[in-house]
Amino acid sequence: MKWQFVIPLIFLSALSLQGKTSAHGVKIKHQITPAIKINAVYDTGSPLANAPVTVYAPNTPNKPWLKGTTDEEGNFIFSPDSSQSGYWEIKVRQAGHGELVSIPFQVDKSHNSDNKKISNSNYYLASTSNDYNPLQKGLMIGCIVWGFLGTGLFFWRFKTQNQPQEEH
Repeated sequence: MKWQFVIPLIFLSALSLQGKTSAHGVKIKHQITPAIKINAVYDTGSPLANAPVTVYAPNTPNKPWLKGTTDEEGNFIFSPDSSQSGYWEIKVRQAGHGELVSIPFQVDKSHNSDNKKISNSNYYLASTSNDYNPLQKGLMIGCIVWGFLGTGLFFWRFKTQNQPQEEH
C-alpha cells in the first residue's frame, strides 16, 4: 500500500532530472577600443534588451560612475575616463538575472597627456562558463546520492519494524 505513493514520487523525480538549467545565466562579452563595448545575453543566446547597466570607475568602486541601459541586442558602449587606469566594473541586471564583469583599462603614459591611448596588451574577454566547476558538480552529485540513500534508509526502517521478530 505504501508503494502506491512511492512509485509516483520516484517517477516524478526521474522526470525532473535535467542536464543543465540555464534560466538564470547571463553572458557578457566586451571589446576594448577607445571605448568599451559590452554585449549581454542570457545563456540561451537571447539578448538582455533594455537592461540597466551600472559602471564603476577604478578610483571609486563603491560609487556608480555611469548608469545606462543596453540596446535591443544587449549592447552598451561607453568611453572610460582616460585618467583612470585599472579595473572598470560593469554590472548588468534584468529581472533578477545579471552579471558583474571587471575590465582592465590602462592608459599608455608614454605619450603626452593630449595623446593618451589604451594599451593593447590588456585585451580581456570575460571568462563565463556554461558548465559547472568540479566543486559544484561534486556537491550536486553528493546531494543526489545523499537524497537517494536517505530515502532508501527511511523506507527500509519501516520494512524492518513491521517484520515479526523470530523467537528462539
